[in-house]
Amino acid sequence: MTVLVADDHDVNRKLLRSILQGEGYDVLEAANGIDALNLLESATSPMVGLVDWEMPQMEGIEVCRQARAIPGLHPIFLILVTVRDSKQDVVAGLLAGANDYITKPFDKTELMARVKVGTQMVELQQTLTERVEELKVALHNVKQLSGLLPICSYCKKIRDDQNYWQQVESYVGKHSEAQFSHSICPVCYEEHIKPQMIQLGIDPLENQP
Repeated sequence: MTVLVADDHDVNRKLLRSILQGEGYDVLEAANGIDALNLLESATSPMVGLVDWEMPQMEGIEVCRQARAIPGLHPIFLILVTVRDSKQDVVAGLLAGANDYITKPFDKTELMARVKVGTQMVELQQTLTERVEELKVALHNVKQLSGLLPICSYCKKIRDDQNYWQQVESYVGKHSEAQFSHSICPVCYEEHIKPQMIQLGIDPLENQP
Protein backbone atom coordinates (compact mmCIF):
# COMPACT_ATOMS: atom_id res chain seq x y z
CA MET A 1 0.00 0.00 0.00
CA THR A 2 1.21 3.50 -0.87
CA VAL A 3 0.79 6.39 1.56
CA LEU A 4 0.91 9.98 0.37
CA VAL A 5 2.53 12.36 2.87
CA ALA A 6 1.51 15.93 2.00
CA ASP A 7 3.16 18.52 4.24
CA ASP A 8 5.08 21.71 3.49
CA HIS A 9 7.56 21.12 6.33
CA ASP A 10 10.52 18.93 5.44
CA VAL A 11 10.98 17.74 9.02
CA ASN A 12 7.38 16.52 9.24
CA ARG A 13 7.62 14.68 5.93
CA LYS A 14 10.88 12.99 6.92
CA LEU A 15 9.41 11.92 10.25
CA LEU A 16 6.30 10.47 8.66
CA ARG A 17 8.30 8.80 5.89
CA SER A 18 10.54 7.13 8.46
CA ILE A 19 7.59 5.84 10.48
CA LEU A 20 5.64 4.58 7.49
CA GLN A 21 8.54 2.93 5.73
CA GLY A 22 9.44 1.24 8.98
CA GLU A 23 5.98 -0.36 8.88
CA GLY A 24 6.41 -1.53 5.29
CA TYR A 25 4.52 1.19 3.43
CA ASP A 26 5.61 2.83 0.20
CA VAL A 27 5.67 6.61 0.58
CA LEU A 28 5.03 9.46 -1.84
CA GLU A 29 5.70 13.05 -0.76
CA ALA A 30 4.21 16.41 -1.66
CA ALA A 31 5.29 19.78 -0.30
CA ASN A 32 2.17 21.67 -1.35
CA GLY A 33 -1.50 21.10 -2.06
CA ILE A 34 -1.26 21.20 -5.86
CA ASP A 35 1.39 18.48 -5.93
CA ALA A 36 -0.65 16.41 -3.47
CA LEU A 37 -3.74 16.63 -5.65
CA ASN A 38 -1.75 15.73 -8.76
CA LEU A 39 -0.33 12.65 -7.06
CA LEU A 40 -3.77 11.53 -5.98
CA GLU A 41 -5.17 12.06 -9.46
CA SER A 42 -2.36 10.14 -11.17
CA ALA A 43 -2.42 7.21 -8.74
CA THR A 44 -2.64 3.83 -10.45
CA SER A 45 -3.66 1.93 -7.33
CA PRO A 46 -5.51 2.54 -4.03
CA MET A 47 -3.83 5.01 -1.71
CA VAL A 48 -3.96 6.41 1.82
CA GLY A 49 -3.23 10.12 2.14
CA LEU A 50 -1.89 11.99 5.18
CA VAL A 51 -2.77 15.54 4.18
CA ASP A 52 -1.71 18.55 6.22
CA TRP A 53 -4.44 21.19 6.48
CA GLU A 54 -2.24 24.25 6.07
CA MET A 55 -0.13 24.03 2.92
CA PRO A 56 0.91 26.56 0.26
CA GLN A 57 -0.91 26.78 -3.11
CA MET A 58 -3.84 24.71 -1.85
CA GLU A 59 -4.98 23.85 1.67
CA GLY A 60 -5.45 20.25 2.66
CA ILE A 61 -9.19 20.65 3.06
CA GLU A 62 -9.42 21.84 -0.55
CA VAL A 63 -7.22 18.94 -1.67
CA CYS A 64 -9.79 16.59 -0.13
CA ARG A 65 -12.69 18.42 -1.74
CA GLN A 66 -11.21 18.43 -5.23
CA ALA A 67 -9.94 14.87 -5.00
CA ARG A 68 -13.46 13.64 -4.29
CA ALA A 69 -14.66 15.37 -7.45
CA ILE A 70 -12.21 13.55 -9.74
CA PRO A 71 -14.11 10.95 -11.81
CA GLY A 72 -12.71 7.43 -11.99
CA LEU A 73 -10.24 7.97 -9.16
CA HIS A 74 -8.81 4.88 -7.52
CA PRO A 75 -10.03 4.28 -3.94
CA ILE A 76 -8.38 6.71 -1.52
CA PHE A 77 -8.57 7.22 2.23
CA LEU A 78 -7.71 10.77 3.27
CA ILE A 79 -6.58 11.69 6.78
CA LEU A 80 -6.32 15.38 7.59
CA VAL A 81 -3.36 16.19 9.83
CA THR A 82 -3.58 19.54 11.61
CA VAL A 83 -3.19 21.49 14.83
CA ARG A 84 -6.84 22.50 14.59
CA ASP A 85 -9.00 20.55 16.98
CA SER A 86 -12.32 22.37 17.25
CA LYS A 87 -15.52 20.52 16.41
CA GLN A 88 -16.21 22.99 13.64
CA ASP A 89 -12.87 22.18 12.01
CA VAL A 90 -13.42 18.45 12.33
CA VAL A 91 -16.86 18.72 10.75
CA ALA A 92 -15.56 20.99 7.98
CA GLY A 93 -12.79 18.53 7.15
CA LEU A 94 -15.10 15.54 7.03
CA LEU A 95 -17.65 17.39 4.91
CA ALA A 96 -14.90 18.34 2.49
CA GLY A 97 -14.15 14.67 1.84
CA ALA A 98 -11.66 13.64 4.50
CA ASN A 99 -12.23 10.16 5.90
CA ASP A 100 -10.42 10.76 9.17
CA TYR A 101 -8.78 13.47 11.22
CA ILE A 102 -5.74 13.53 13.50
CA THR A 103 -4.29 16.46 15.39
CA LYS A 104 -0.67 17.48 15.92
CA PRO A 105 1.35 16.51 17.80
CA PHE A 106 0.17 13.01 16.99
CA ASP A 107 0.91 9.75 18.76
CA LYS A 108 2.76 7.26 16.55
CA THR A 109 0.62 4.34 17.68
CA GLU A 110 -2.60 6.23 17.00
CA LEU A 111 -1.34 7.41 13.62
CA MET A 112 -0.43 3.91 12.48
CA ALA A 113 -3.77 2.56 13.70
CA ARG A 114 -5.58 5.14 11.57
CA VAL A 115 -3.40 4.40 8.56
CA LYS A 116 -4.08 0.68 8.99
CA VAL A 117 -7.83 1.32 9.07
CA GLY A 118 -7.47 3.43 5.93
CA THR A 119 -5.53 0.65 4.23
CA GLN A 120 -8.23 -1.87 5.04
CA MET A 121 -10.94 0.47 3.78
CA VAL A 122 -9.36 1.17 0.39
CA GLU A 123 -8.52 -2.51 -0.12
CA LEU A 124 -12.13 -3.42 0.65
CA GLN A 125 -13.40 -0.72 -1.68
CA GLN A 126 -11.11 -1.94 -4.45
CA THR A 127 -12.29 -5.50 -3.97
CA LEU A 128 -15.93 -4.40 -4.10
CA THR A 129 -15.27 -2.40 -7.26
CA GLU A 130 -13.73 -5.44 -8.93
CA ARG A 131 -16.66 -7.63 -7.86
CA VAL A 132 -19.16 -5.11 -9.24
CA GLU A 133 -17.40 -5.17 -12.60
CA GLU A 134 -17.43 -8.97 -12.59
CA LEU A 135 -21.16 -8.94 -11.79
CA LYS A 136 -21.81 -6.48 -14.62
CA VAL A 137 -20.12 -8.82 -17.08
CA ALA A 138 -22.00 -11.82 -15.69
CA LEU A 139 -25.32 -9.98 -15.81
CA HIS A 140 -24.66 -8.93 -19.40
CA ASN A 141 -24.12 -12.56 -20.35
CA VAL A 142 -27.22 -13.68 -18.48
CA LYS A 143 -29.33 -11.07 -20.27
CA GLN A 144 -28.07 -12.36 -23.60
CA LEU A 145 -28.82 -16.02 -22.93
CA SER A 146 -30.75 -17.39 -19.99
CA GLY A 147 -33.39 -19.86 -18.95
CA LEU A 148 -34.44 -23.21 -20.45
CA LEU A 149 -34.01 -23.51 -24.21
CA PRO A 150 -36.01 -26.05 -26.26
CA ILE A 151 -33.57 -28.01 -28.39
CA CYS A 152 -34.28 -30.67 -30.99
CA SER A 153 -32.90 -34.04 -29.87
CA TYR A 154 -31.95 -34.94 -33.43
CA CYS A 155 -30.55 -31.93 -35.23
CA LYS A 156 -29.68 -29.89 -32.12
CA LYS A 157 -31.51 -26.83 -33.41
CA ILE A 158 -32.87 -24.43 -30.80
CA ARG A 159 -36.30 -22.80 -30.94
CA ASP A 160 -36.25 -19.10 -30.10
CA ASP A 161 -39.09 -16.85 -28.94
CA GLN A 162 -40.24 -16.39 -32.55
CA ASN A 163 -40.59 -20.17 -32.97
CA TYR A 164 -37.55 -20.17 -35.24
CA TRP A 165 -35.22 -23.13 -35.07
CA GLN A 166 -31.51 -22.42 -35.36
CA GLN A 167 -28.27 -24.32 -34.78
CA VAL A 168 -26.73 -22.49 -31.83
CA GLU A 169 -26.09 -25.19 -29.22
CA SER A 170 -22.32 -24.85 -29.35
CA TYR A 171 -22.56 -21.09 -29.09
CA VAL A 172 -24.93 -21.21 -26.15
CA GLY A 173 -22.75 -23.71 -24.34
CA LYS A 174 -19.70 -21.50 -24.67
CA HIS A 175 -21.28 -18.17 -23.84
CA SER A 176 -23.78 -18.90 -21.10
CA GLU A 177 -24.76 -21.19 -18.26
CA ALA A 178 -28.22 -21.81 -19.71
CA GLN A 179 -29.72 -25.27 -19.33
CA PHE A 180 -31.30 -27.12 -22.24
CA SER A 181 -34.73 -28.77 -22.30
CA HIS A 182 -35.03 -31.20 -25.20
CA SER A 183 -37.80 -30.91 -27.75
CA ILE A 184 -38.33 -31.90 -31.38
CA CYS A 185 -38.55 -29.43 -34.21
CA PRO A 186 -41.22 -29.87 -36.92
CA VAL A 187 -38.72 -31.03 -39.57
CA CYS A 188 -37.27 -33.77 -37.39
CA TYR A 189 -40.75 -34.77 -36.29
CA GLU A 190 -41.77 -35.36 -39.90
CA GLU A 191 -38.50 -37.04 -40.88
CA HIS A 192 -37.83 -39.20 -37.82
CA ILE A 193 -40.58 -39.40 -35.22
CA LYS A 194 -43.65 -39.65 -37.43
CA PRO A 195 -42.36 -42.59 -39.49
CA GLN A 196 -41.37 -44.44 -36.32
CA MET A 197 -44.80 -43.84 -34.81
CA ILE A 198 -46.50 -45.16 -37.92
CA GLN A 199 -44.32 -48.26 -37.82
CA LEU A 200 -45.33 -48.80 -34.19
CA GLY A 201 -49.00 -48.36 -35.06
CA ILE A 202 -49.36 -45.05 -33.26
CA ASP A 203 -51.58 -42.38 -34.75
CA PRO A 204 -49.37 -39.25 -35.29
CA LEU A 205 -52.40 -36.96 -35.18
CA GLU A 206 -52.94 -37.84 -31.52
CA ASN A 207 -49.34 -37.04 -30.58
CA GLN A 208 -48.53 -33.72 -32.20
CA PRO A 209 -45.32 -32.07 -30.85
